[in-house]
Amino acid sequence: MDGLLVALIVVMTVVTVLALAAVARRLLNLRFGVVRTVAAGVVGFLMSQPIVGAFIPPDGVESIPYSVRFWVIVLSVITAVLAAMVVLAVAEALAPTGSIPGPVEAVRGLRRRVLRTRRYLHIMRIAVRHGLGPYLRGSGTGSGAGTGTTAERLARSLREALEEGGVTFVKLGQILSTRRDLLPPEFIDELGRLRDNVAPAPWPEVERTLAAELGAPVDEVFAAFDREPLAAASIAQVHAARLRSGEDVVVKVRRPGIEDVVARDLDIVDRLARTIATRTRWGHAIGVRELADGFAEALREELDFRVEADNMVAVAAASAAADGGDGGAPGVRVPAPHLELCSRRVLVMERLSGTSLAAAGDVIARLGLDPGELAGRLLRSLLRQIMVDGVFHADPHPGNVLLLDDGRLALLDFGSVGRLDVALREALRRLLLALDRGDPLAVTDVLLEIAARPEEIDQERLERALGQFLARHLGAGQTPGVRMFTDLFRIVAAYGLSVPAEVAAVFRALATVEGALASLSPGFDIVAEARAFGDAYLAERLGPEAAREMATRELLALLPMLRRLPRRVDRILSAAEHGRFAVNVRLLADERDRGHVAAMLHQVLITVLAATGGLMAVLLLGIDSGPRMTDAVGLYEFLGYNLLVISMILALRVLAGIFRRSGGA
Repeated sequence: MDGLLVALIVVMTVVTVLALAAVARRLLNLRFGVVRTVAAGVVGFLMSQPIVGAFIPPDGVESIPYSVRFWVIVLSVITAVLAAMVVLAVAEALAPTGSIPGPVEAVRGLRRRVLRTRRYLHIMRIAVRHGLGPYLRGSGTGSGAGTGTTAERLARSLREALEEGGVTFVKLGQILSTRRDLLPPEFIDELGRLRDNVAPAPWPEVERTLAAELGAPVDEVFAAFDREPLAAASIAQVHAARLRSGEDVVVKVRRPGIEDVVARDLDIVDRLARTIATRTRWGHAIGVRELADGFAEALREELDFRVEADNMVAVAAASAAADGGDGGAPGVRVPAPHLELCSRRVLVMERLSGTSLAAAGDVIARLGLDPGELAGRLLRSLLRQIMVDGVFHADPHPGNVLLLDDGRLALLDFGSVGRLDVALREALRRLLLALDRGDPLAVTDVLLEIAARPEEIDQERLERALGQFLARHLGAGQTPGVRMFTDLFRIVAAYGLSVPAEVAAVFRALATVEGALASLSPGFDIVAEARAFGDAYLAERLGPEAAREMATRELLALLPMLRRLPRRVDRILSAAEHGRFAVNVRLLADERDRGHVAAMLHQVLITVLAATGGLMAVLLLGIDSGPRMTDAVGLYEFLGYNLLVISMILALRVLAGIFRRSGGA
């Protein structure tokens, strides 16, 4: 019998605790985790005992009338609920929901935290060993203070540290080497030497990856597969193979385990970016956190070979559109992916037979090809991808350009592809046109349109700076080159403008292809060829057929409005003539705006009610006279306690909502 009584008491206690927790959470109108909700119920239950005891007179509960006993129990329950609400509100203020992982997630994340910390300490040791510690602490100047050997030494230390850091940091350095608007020339030149060639992964690991991604053993999918890779890099390696159909293909396989390494390194990059942005002026000025976010997104895309396959299809479409579209020059080949065999970790594509452009001098001479014509073909294809189609190869260095055996060119490695929307392409065309005309006012207008501008900017000084820039690079007797964009970026950075990553990718591609063009045809005039492409493109857009098609589209779009316009004008004039003309404006027409205002009014109303209830409770508790409920408790005092509890419940509801929004912000 005693055991049954104990079990009954335990069950009733658990039910009471859960009921208190549920009521407290419901009154706060917020969702809380199970652990903190149950803890709040336990505290409320424990608080209910002394609260009830405070209302019981010394001679026992029998001296309290039955009607009063009921209200004492009600008040004690409400106060216990209030205690549970206080626990939840305080917990939300100190540790907002989601800021502390649950027990299961904490156990799962412990190993990841240990590995990340170990890697973080390793990267910090590399940075300190190469003399970069002061710059991470904020005591360095951050941009290679000084000139000559000082800047060169710092740039070399940064390159060596990034190389030792591994794949993610090598990729970061390669991206930074294209940002001439952010880094001095010494850093650009030094980081441009970064290479990520590494030893190939063992064949058994590669074979397991292929079998897992293809859903069958390698020998069943391919008629032949070369176990020795054609090339190996930090993210993937490439093998030659032959399909069952007899077609020669190239298989790109992601290195096993690279995703976990990149994930940890990206977390470290993010932490370092936050530290640098917080502790240094130069880090905040160049937007190092935004740069890190963009780099992380691009690297995650590069790890997914399905994205690369889609990029190949898109660029191939752009290249096909270029065939015969710019003076009859053929476009540039793009290997076709076998989409049915492509996955996150495996990319199977057509194998093209040719020679890398970096070593194609003898082949060009043997085939009797014109290097200048090949260079112009490559540049026109890239410009059409940028200006017309809006999807372009963002890393066309000589190693990614192939001279095929039939004399055509081909682009390889589409892990890095840029995309421009219609508005940005149009703005970029206006920018290049304004640069070609040497019009500083037009250049200023376009830059302020495409770049994120600060709140205060001296536009007149910016126009003068751009005028000097145009006179220096595009004046009489000057031979402009792609490197003039470096000076343009310097002006942009000096006036606090932020070049969009998409535009930076365009000039990165142009600066990269300049090296490919120089190796193919020394002395090739890239600016003159770009002008010729621009003239041909404008002639194509302004030709009779194109103009007729454009006019037809615009007329079809305007026709419905033109048909309704006379009737609308007649109605407006008639209403104005008879004094019935009026303008209706709908405030808060958006449902989200109405919901926001309603929520604000709701919070204000609850706050007013809480303050009013609290004030009335204080007034009632200050009254000594009046009817008595017991010898120790008066009616006004009892009502005051109830109003005080209600006031605190309302106040806690408001505060918990504020803490929840602050924690999630």
